[in-house]
Amino acid sequence: MEKPLDGPVLIIAHRGASGERPEHTLGSYTLAIEQGADFIEPDLVLTKDGILVARHENEISETTDVSDRPEFAGRKTSKTIDGQTMTGWFTEDFTLAELKTLRAKERLPQLRKANMAFDGQFEIPTFEEILELAKAESVRTGRTIGVYPETKHPSYFASIGLPHEAPLLALLERYGHVDRSAPVFIQSFEVENLKALRAKTKVRLIQLMDEKGSPPDRPDLTYPDMATAEGLKAVAAYADGVGPNKALVIPRTLLGNLGEPTMLVRDAHRAGLAVHPWTFRRENYFLPLGAKSGIDPRGVGDLESEIRAYLATGIDGFFSDNVAEAVAAKK
Repeated sequence: MEKPLDGPVLIIAHRGASGERPEHTLGSYTLAIEQGADFIEPDLVLTKDGILVARHENEISETTDVSDRPEFAGRKTSKTIDGQTMTGWFTEDFTLAELKTLRAKERLPQLRKANMAFDGQFEIPTFEEILELAKAESVRTGRTIGVYPETKHPSYFASIGLPHEAPLLALLERYGHVDRSAPVFIQSFEVENLKALRAKTKVRLIQLMDEKGSPPDRPDLTYPDMATAEGLKAVAAYADGVGPNKALVIPRTLLGNLGEPTMLVRDAHRAGLAVHPWTFRRENYFLPLGAKSGIDPRGVGDLESEIRAYLATGIDGFFSDNVAEAVAAKK
């Protein structure tokens, strides 16, 4: 069967070029575009005043210098989000103006020491700034740069009166992104917010799936069940594709090598769904055994060989922290 998305396999810059710059910064997104990404991916959380900003989590102590700011010491708190208790500083307790005084830092300093040279250089970007960057870079480069936002913890944010949907769709509409042809995918690990979005937009939607566990808003479902032929048919009723943990496409053996591909890509395509697995990273720590360059987890291994194994399964796109290697593998 033909792929649901005609054309080349899409390279999705996971939080930008996050293997080389602190993630979710305009510096990271700009580098990803320069390296050849088709889409840039922001994880979206909300501020106290209802503005969408890009952070991996709404708890920001790992990705900003907030813990070094005495003026915000009193904002440290504990919350339960999707069943997990977290302690730190949360975007929903800050106005955008306050967040803009913070500076981003590398989230994985043990693995990406070189990225720490860029700590303190970048602000937390708003989703509008990211859309503006994609628009400007599309004009500058002469190729369409897409955006691939993820709604982070949508049930939690809705429960505190800060739902994603209205500000997300309003911004997309302002930039002319209103139908299936728009260079946009909206992704979520939850189910019901995608169904709610389906009723409000024609923009393409992606159901994210982890290797195990359940959607936070649907404990009655499991991701492995959703990844079966029957489960994928159900997903196709409200989404245009799936973003599976790459282990759902090619699991690893007990030794840590790539095993035999599953039927997920075939079954998804038969259901009319695109398949965009995540996440491809070049450090030995993340690579299958046969692609590692040695025992140092920080060492750079053979990411291209891993990507090529997945390309052979017929995937329609993939998320990578390392856009240059992704482009080379696709060639």
